[in-house]
Amino acid sequence: MTVDASLPMNGPARETAVRPWERGLLWLGAPLCVTGLATTGIAAQWRPGRFAELLILALASLGIAAALRRALRWPLANGLAIAWLLALVGFAGPVPFLAVATFALAALALGALVHPGVPVALQTAGGLALCGGLLGWLLPLPVHHRAAYLIVCVALIAGRRRWLRDAASDAAARWRDAVASAPRPAAFAILALGLASTGAWLPTLQADDITYHLRLPWQLLQAHRYPLDPGLHIWSMAPWLGDVLQAVPQVMAGAEARGALNLLWIAITAAGVWQLAGALHGTARAAWYSVALYACLPLTAALAGSMQTETPTAALLVWLARMIVAARGRDPRFLALAAVLAGGLLGLKLAAALLALLLLPWALWRRGLPSLRAVVAVVAIVMAIGGSSYAYAGFVAHNPVLPLFNAWFHSPYAAPVNFNDPRWHAGFDALLPWNLTFHTERYLEAFAGGGGFVLVALAGAWLLALWRRETTAMAATTLLLVAGLLLPMQYLRYVFPALVLALPLLAVIAFRIDPKRAAWLLAGVCVLNLAFQANSFWLLRVGAVKMAVLSAGDDAPLFREYVPERNLIAAIRATPHHDVLALDPERPYIAELGVRGRSVSYLDRALQRGAVDADAVADGAAWAALLRREDISDLLVRPARLTPAQRAGLERLGAVQRGSEGDVQWWHLPAAEGLR
Repeated sequence: MTVDASLPMNGPARETAVRPWERGLLWLGAPLCVTGLATTGIAAQWRPGRFAELLILALASLGIAAALRRALRWPLANGLAIAWLLALVGFAGPVPFLAVATFALAALALGALVHPGVPVALQTAGGLALCGGLLGWLLPLPVHHRAAYLIVCVALIAGRRRWLRDAASDAAARWRDAVASAPRPAAFAILALGLASTGAWLPTLQADDITYHLRLPWQLLQAHRYPLDPGLHIWSMAPWLGDVLQAVPQVMAGAEARGALNLLWIAITAAGVWQLAGALHGTARAAWYSVALYACLPLTAALAGSMQTETPTAALLVWLARMIVAARGRDPRFLALAAVLAGGLLGLKLAAALLALLLLPWALWRRGLPSLRAVVAVVAIVMAIGGSSYAYAGFVAHNPVLPLFNAWFHSPYAAPVNFNDPRWHAGFDALLPWNLTFHTERYLEAFAGGGGFVLVALAGAWLLALWRRETTAMAATTLLLVAGLLLPMQYLRYVFPALVLALPLLAVIAFRIDPKRAAWLLAGVCVLNLAFQANSFWLLRVGAVKMAVLSAGDDAPLFREYVPERNLIAAIRATPHHDVLALDPERPYIAELGVRGRSVSYLDRALQRGAVDADAVADGAAWAALLRREDISDLLVRPARLTPAQRAGLERLGAVQRGSEGDVQWWHLPAAEGLR
């Protein structure tokens, strides 16, 4: 994770002398955190059992690393990396892991074609954005087969095998130098990354994933194309680059590969954080503590257990900022790679695109105004990489950001109102950093402390970064990113990538102001964040990682406990079936069925309206007609939620129960067999 010649470490910083009041301001966050812990009731939200599990895992990994150091004379950081990597293989599965490794090598080979001189992690990030951008345009075509993906990946790897071998050798040498430059902080950072990776051990259980994000990967795995039909799912044409990238290793492996791919993104982000700290004239210790701060953010582990876009967004954003810091001259390859990263952000989410846009003033300040020709080229690349979902949605649904802003576009597939969630409008004021830290539940589906303590504990470092001339520009930019995302909606997850971008700056400032004691401050923040890691995600809080360990990676027990629909869908998938209807609008957990998954929730407006009308006919005739018309062969039912009209309709069709998991039942309609 050291710096390549094409992204040079800047020379010695023009630092001003450190004044006594600056050291006092740096440490101001510590008593503020103690005050918050003592007065806000957050201590009652702490789950010591979850923290104890992290301590046990940390001790186990340290034991393995120590044994490897004695046997092979490896640095502790190397042994820790191997231990946590093997754990991921065991829980995420060896085949999905190999699929992600193959995909990563192919992406590296592709990214190197844009700019062969930049670091391996940056080339891989660029290659992933290129892959996602190209495949986004090809989604409607029946070309998404395992053989096709494997052939392309193997061809890229084989065609660039000598370069890949040299790149691997160079990366290994740079890793050795980076670890040797600060062995203890390196070990601490790798240990923290390992603890964050435990989120990737979990199967996919997060609500947004099982109602939406899994839809595209499973559709490509089962049908090899993705129909552009927002009538079946209102979010089906939302920005999809993240889900496309999830689909590639899943199609190759024949199984979900979310955990391994998320760890790849985390590694890319960690490398970018390390390099960005160095580019800001930070020491190796500051760089490794930057990585540790990123790893210990509670949301890093929480997002590792989901398919949310903030994990790849953080990776692309950090490397885009690193390229801005390293900008020298007007190398067109450099500009092209930056455009690829910006296109990737556009393809992930509108909020991610906003982050790229807010970086623009800083980039122009450092590089100056580009030529008109360069601007046209950059815009073309950005749209080519990130524009597929917007173009298709505009053509099919007449709203490029469906279902957002539909009061403006009036797409027939959504209500003519602007999509909004009133839960996340708690207010933007001077107390927001404090409230985000100690009253996190107001700003995220989490518990107090689940966002981490950086905003309070390192508030002094942020103020100092704004004050000192050598860091004012980046400090102001990171503040602009955070504020720009929080002004319209006070939702903490969206701010995560911007917060990650600020961490190298805060660590570098801390070591610059108080080089002898800064490590204690940053390590204390890391430990406090780890103590509240479980508060960031309900699965971590209820001990899902412990259940995954005790079940030796078998997903069925976790599904049975928290999302029984997934076990039932696996059983349905093994039988002949047509469309499957989730009959409880509060649990539309049918994304993995692709276009075969239907629900009566807001996600499927036609069925939602049909269900309301059918419930008005007490004898069930309307429900029976609706199920026949929509070609429903199987249903996921919660008996306690069935309406009298639904019961009557199922009786009319002779529905039979095929299975049950928890409070969810699988019902089959024999009358639908004649439709096949």
